Order: sequence, then structure tokens, then C-alpha cells
Amino acid sequence: MKLLKASIMLSLLSSATSVMAQNVGSLNLEPNFNLHVLEEGTVVTPASTIPQPGAAGTAAHTNVHVFLPTGMGAVAAAGPAVGPPVPGYFFETPASVACVYSLVPRVPGCNPNTVTAVPNGGSKVIAIVDAFHAPNALADLTTFSKQFGLPLPTAATFEVVYALANGTQTSTPPPYNSGWEVEMSLDIEWAHAMAPNAKVILVEAASNSFADLMGAEDLASKLVAAAGGGEVSNSWGSGESATEASLDTHFSTQRVVYFASTGDSPGTSWPSVSKNVVAVGGTSISRDPSNGTFVGEAAWYDAGGGPSAYIARPSYQNAVSGIIGGTNRGVPGVSAVANPRTGVWVYDKNAGGWIVVGGTSVSSPVIAAITNSASHFRLTTDAELSQVYANHAMFRDITQGLRPLHGVLGRNGLGFLHRSRLTRYQ
Repeated sequence: MKLLKASIMLSLLSSATSVMAQNVGSLNLEPNFNLHVLEEGTVVTPASTIPQPGAAGTAAHTNVHVFLPTGMGAVAAAGPAVGPPVPGYFFETPASVACVYSLVPRVPGCNPNTVTAVPNGGSKVIAIVDAFHAPNALADLTTFSKQFGLPLPTAATFEVVYALANGTQTSTPPPYNSGWEVEMSLDIEWAHAMAPNAKVILVEAASNSFADLMGAEDLASKLVAAAGGGEVSNSWGSGESATEASLDTHFSTQRVVYFASTGDSPGTSWPSVSKNVVAVGGTSISRDPSNGTFVGEAAWYDAGGGPSAYIARPSYQNAVSGIIGGTNRGVPGVSAVANPRTGVWVYDKNAGGWIVVGGTSVSSPVIAAITNSASHFRLTTDAELSQVYANHAMFRDITQGLRPLHGVLGRNGLGFLHRSRLTRYQ
């Protein structure tokens, strides 16, 4: 059994309706979970992340949030490399996330201010599908890479392409959208951070309509398959619709494994519920507030999930049918850092420079890149998920974070059942 160079969280939802907490105070947490690691500040949600009325099934929104810590203003210039642009905070860097997920040899504490070892894995291609245009994508990725000691992007390791709705490429860039640009900066920087030797291709759709995004998905699939295989990450999503299964063909190219964020609000989101997609949820990083020592992870209270309204349970989830309950697919399948209050550093010149970002938009490219770094180049997403669920017994239970809320219990007595192990699987 080949070793996977990361610890991944398998998060399986019960089938009954669950109430998502909207603030930390409503959570019933494990006794030793220290919430004081969450920095004081304000979470800013761009307009691109707010679902629009009637958009379900027709247009997508981002799953990204910017955290503004109290007392820390705009950071246009970085601090001394290699390390966080603003020392002293406990927001995540490529080195600290790599340490937490065992992509590099573990160092006690995995403190973002002291660890510097970054991953050195990755191969083939990771494609990022997003909408609109990021004019400074290469420059921003270069700044990010310099700050954290990552390989600088070159023409061989980074590319931006513009997609038409018919799945072909054009030389005309899409229009600009500030919220989607933050999304793109996050996606490309953290895919590169976790798998720096993989080529990252940013595929920009002409708009956030499903018609345009599916064209970008098709182009991304062609590019990844032509490179010998890899991953496609989709940090965006939309409410479920009765016709969503008809779009599964856009996530079925062989030698491509697809990932999608489960969303940042209660309930489920498409395309994460598609049977052809790895559904990626979110966690909160817990650190000792006195010294930044990594304590553990808990379920992020705003991360989306639950049973799909329309998609039947795929065969790869039969092994955990007693946990999921019901006959529909449960999401998320895996989870990673997402809480903006325990967020990650991102560089976006147009957003003012260095910002702290969260949302399940973080977790999708992180898990896609971890999968790439582990050389999991399966023929299909079904093959990847079949292996994950076949090894579900190897995953360690995550008992911190979401618990039964307001007396609403799932079929198994829990509103949410989260499982995780420091597993190494093939």
C-alpha cells in the first residue's frame, strides 16, 4: 500500500436534517477545544460569494471570505522571507499546512511563524476552473512563491487560458470581477503551495453562468487528460436543482479526478454532490493561543454538507451506508482547513496585497493538490473515491466541532459524524 503524504479528513454526514451553527457560541464542543486561538476581527464576504435569488442550477458563486484581524491594516509589502508576511499571527502558511498534513516531516507545534519546510511533491497537471479574469495571476503567484520559499512559476509550471462555452480556447480574456479574482488568487497559490512541482493551469470562464463554467470545465478536462492526467479543482458552487445530474458528463473525462467545495452555508451544493466529484468540506485549525502550537482540527461550523436532494448514493459509499443513512449521496467526502478565522495567507495585489482568506474555496485546491502530491492519478474520480471509502475504517474520528444542535439529531444520534485518520492509502 503506497504511502499518501498527508492526513485527510473523511467527513460523513448523517441523513437527517442538521442545523448548522451560525456562531461559535452555539457549538457544543469537546472539553479541551480552545476557541481562544480564533483571532479577533471581521469576516468580509464578497458579493461573489452571496448566492443570488433564482441562481440555483443556472449560475455559481464563490466560497471565499476575507478575514480582517483587529489591529492589522492592509499589508501591501511582505515581512522577511521565508515566513508569514506579518509575523506573530497564527494564520496558516504553506509550511504550516504542510506540517499539519504531514506533507513534510512533522515539527512539534507546526507554528506558522517558525516552520519553513514546504512540500516538494507534485507532477503532471492541476487545473483550476474559475469565472472572469485575474489580470495579475502570474505576478501574484510569483510574489506568493517568493514569500514562502516555493519554486517560482514559469511558463512550464503555470498557464492561464480563456475558455468559451463550447469548451474551446480563445485569446480574449473575460471581464474582471474583484470577488472572483480573490478566488483565483487563492486557488492557484494554494494548489501550487501543496504540489509545487505540478503544472497549474488556470482556466477562466467568460462568466459565472453554468453554460460558461461547463465550457471551462470541458477545456480544463481536455488539458489535464492531454498532459497524462491530474486533477481539476472547482471552488465554486450553486444550490441543487432537479436537472443537475444531466451535467455529470462534464465531470467524466478519464485520467481526470474532479474536486469541488461543499459550500459555506447550511445544506448541499452542486457540483460537490455529483457522483463524479470529490466533495471537499471545511475545518477549523486549533492552536494554543500562547505559543501557536497545533492542537487539532474541528469541523468548521459554516461548512456545507448533508444528503443530496437529488443524487442517489453511489456504490462507493455503500461501505458507509450506516453512517450516511438514507439512499442519497452524503457530502462532504474529505475536508481541510477552511475557517477564515483560522485562514490562510493569500497575495492579491488588487485586493491590497496580503490578505487572510478562508471558506471551502481553500479546502478544494488544497485537497486536489495533496492528491496530486501523493501521485493518485486514478483513471476516474469513482476509482479515487472507491479507494477512500474502502479505507474508511482507517480514518480517525473528528469529535471536536459540530455536535447535535438544538435537539436536532441525525439517524445515528448525531447531527454530524466526522471521521478522520492519519491514513496512508493507495
